[in-house]
Amino acid sequence: MRKNFSFIPVFILLGIFSCNDDNANTATDETVQLGNPVETQPPHTTYKPAFEGQTRIGSVKTQTKLSVEVIAENIGRPWAIVDMPNGNLLVTDKNGYMKIFTENGILQSQVNGFPNVDNSGQGGMLDVALDPEFSSNRMIYWSFSEAYGNGNLTAVAKGKLSADEKVIENPMVIYRAEPSYDGSLHYGSRLAFDDAGNLYVSTGERSDLVTRPQAQALNSALGKIVRISKNGQPVSSNPFVADATAKPEIYSYGHRNPQGMAFHPVTKQLWEAEFGAMGGDEINFIEAGKNYGWPIISYGLEYNGSKIGEGITQKEGMEQPVYYWDPSISPSGIDFYTGNAVPEWQNNLFLGALSGQHIIRLVITNNKVAGEERLLADKNERFRDVLGRHQNQSLYAITDSGKIYKISKAK
Repeated sequence: MRKNFSFIPVFILLGIFSCNDDNANTATDETVQLGNPVETQPPHTTYKPAFEGQTRIGSVKTQTKLSVEVIAENIGRPWAIVDMPNGNLLVTDKNGYMKIFTENGILQSQVNGFPNVDNSGQGGMLDVALDPEFSSNRMIYWSFSEAYGNGNLTAVAKGKLSADEKVIENPMVIYRAEPSYDGSLHYGSRLAFDDAGNLYVSTGERSDLVTRPQAQALNSALGKIVRISKNGQPVSSNPFVADATAKPEIYSYGHRNPQGMAFHPVTKQLWEAEFGAMGGDEINFIEAGKNYGWPIISYGLEYNGSKIGEGITQKEGMEQPVYYWDPSISPSGIDFYTGNAVPEWQNNLFLGALSGQHIIRLVITNNKVAGEERLLADKNERFRDVLGRHQNQSLYAITDSGKIYKISKAK
């Protein structure tokens, strides 16, 4: 185990996923130089990583010349961005509506008619996902914080986008992550469809000490990733369906506040990003039935500097993060880049960093991080979400200040 994270540049072979074999990770002949880690601040803890490269991996640098544009600003309180079949951008606003922009940032319409949101604290209109058959049924799904019971919770709804794209028709809530709680923090929440049309929903554990243990409780939907049908029902092959004491929608558990979720375009594995406390932000790839440890194990500290629980980072039966950050960078939305306009980005994972105020690029090889880069760190923006699968092969990002960035190959 290394004692510090400063080292001289080395050369490695970065594996490139074969587009013809979902299980293939084949190395190329191209060597990539790893520089010193991008993080230069001292960690908050003295915890040691479980394996080499789990944190502060060497840096990589994009060689392709990039164009960085602010294509829209003062758009409100954006939380999520997705692309539409015609190339337009659908952006949620925490105040409870959505907006549609062209790929160059021109506002086309505001979409209204959604159920009321509880937009206090970290709540409001959150993520959005298009139905895999959107081109024919025009259905969209969204998550939001909903006043419910004696508090509020993360809810998922669906509805049909009208032909003029100005209203959501017949909205209905299909899932609620119970129990509700009277708080305003840690709702999660990202949405992702798999190739079978199942919907994955990430939920937070609501932050407070009294709710935190529910991340480990299988009779609670807090601190989980759940897998449901388009109608909100548990998928029959979910790992805890046969357990009468467990919520049948649970797919994985032991999560803190997961605000990033995306499927790898080649391996089809589900990847997730979640906030740690003071340090311990994580990247995980998610497998059915697995326990990701919160709040039993963590690489972070309480905000007052004390240990979290017993102050342990490993425990049998609990998954290690693929990668973690200390100090925190506050990872929110994530996505894989699927274009080839910037060749070295293909199948790389991109993350929006809030407190870190940059976009993170991670090179993924054999389910491990092989290199890290910080992009747009000079913009001093809290990047809330990223979009890497647009048909024009640009990378898009939204910020808490109300901007849409477009990052593409320079002409």
